[in-house]
Amino acid sequence: MSPMIYILLVVLYVIIMLAVGYWCMRRTKTVGDFFLGGRTLGPWMSAFAYGTTYFSAVLFIGYAGKLGWGFGIYTMWIVLGNTFVGTLLAWMVLAGRTREMTTRLNAITMPEFLSARYGNKPLQVVAALVVFVFLVPYSASVLMGLSYLFEMTLHIPYENALYFLTALTAVYLVMGGYFAVAISDFIRGIIEFAGVLVMVYLLAHRPETGGFVNATSQLLSDPSAAPGLAAVKQLGAGSWLAVSAPGWLTLLALVLITSFGPWALPQMVQKFYSIRSKADVKRAMAIATVFALFMSFGAYYSGALTHLFYGPKLPPELMGAKGPIWDKIMPHFITTSGLPVSLVLIIVLMVFSASMSSLSSLVLVSSSAIAIDIYGAFVNRHANQKQTMALLRVLCAVFVGCSLFIALKKPTFIVNLMIMSWGTLLGVFLAPYLFGLFWKRTTTAGVYAGIGVGLGSACILFPTWGPDGVPLAGAITMLLPLLVVPVVSLFTQPPKPEIITTAFGDKPQSV
Repeated sequence: MSPMIYILLVVLYVIIMLAVGYWCMRRTKTVGDFFLGGRTLGPWMSAFAYGTTYFSAVLFIGYAGKLGWGFGIYTMWIVLGNTFVGTLLAWMVLAGRTREMTTRLNAITMPEFLSARYGNKPLQVVAALVVFVFLVPYSASVLMGLSYLFEMTLHIPYENALYFLTALTAVYLVMGGYFAVAISDFIRGIIEFAGVLVMVYLLAHRPETGGFVNATSQLLSDPSAAPGLAAVKQLGAGSWLAVSAPGWLTLLALVLITSFGPWALPQMVQKFYSIRSKADVKRAMAIATVFALFMSFGAYYSGALTHLFYGPKLPPELMGAKGPIWDKIMPHFITTSGLPVSLVLIIVLMVFSASMSSLSSLVLVSSSAIAIDIYGAFVNRHANQKQTMALLRVLCAVFVGCSLFIALKKPTFIVNLMIMSWGTLLGVFLAPYLFGLFWKRTTTAGVYAGIGVGLGSACILFPTWGPDGVPLAGAITMLLPLLVVPVVSLFTQPPKPEIITTAFGDKPQSV
């Protein structure tokens, strides 16, 4: 098959996605329809929307390449964390309660939820600004990963691929909103699931690997297949914040960030808001967990297999002036490992599918930060549905443009972009969201203190510790507010009883 056949098949896939967007546009009448699909999604659509948003080109290109090469088979700890903490436990602990509380509070976004839960309008604006600013680099990292893949498999220049993907995302999402995303995610999820199974099986049964058992045994017995595990690097040299970080600590930080990320990232929590009912949660939880297990295993295991193909050193074409070009390892591996050309196309469509889902959710959540949360903080969005819808659509295009601008600059490898984004958002939202769901004594002062500590940690640690310290800095940024919020809450004025009554559905006590 020639590259032109690849491109024609991708174009056919794009036409189908645009058709779904157009069909959904005709059914999208309100802001709730556009952002949450009217809270009518069943377990299969909700689970696939969650899974396909969780795993994107950043996983298959950035993470599988850099972490698979750095930690080898030990990336299976990340697989276990993503499956059982990031998916199973997240659905078990958060989904039902989030669905019920956001319905009672009439909130459809994370900033709206925090504002209603703590009775503080300025909190809505602060949270919205954080969402918009820090989701842009994550969106850019997804665009970068996908563009690198297109460049090396379809031979489309990086910049041209970026322009194509940006235009597609903007047009497709502006039309149909979340309903289009959910239906497309179901189609994409089937492609991804089938693609990852075929990819891992064929890669593990090449002559160099000899099957799962033999490949795993080689990866476990060869120390050179996990060079990053024993590495100790000085982070922030010359600073009072300098610290020596062994490789296992970096791996632990990556497990924590990627596993607890879905617990508070706005684009992930949105899936809990939109599910049809609490009764659908258990079925969605089972489907999403199976999906997460296979997707994360497929990506990281494939990344670890690069050691059996390349040996202890990467080939010269994957080395740059400052070291390995991490974001090109997996595209190079896929295109040079002797896989059938038909499978290469399946892998391209698989990563394309995962990335389009993540991009759609990121753009939708980020545009809502302005159109629903900031605009809605001053104007009644329920009484101005048409204006809010129009603003949402315009801002979808604006956000995609901002992501394109960053991606064209080709910043340092995409893993760091994602971790910085996730770490900062977790530092801001995890503690206020988690304590807001389960602890009635959480106060507004405690929430602001947690947000301040989260943002402060991100602004200090990320630039001080540099690229090698990004995972550890992200984990610390995530964990500190979990200590600060309850401590400050215990020493500040309790929330008003009427807020607690509304949020938790308590019956007012008779006097």
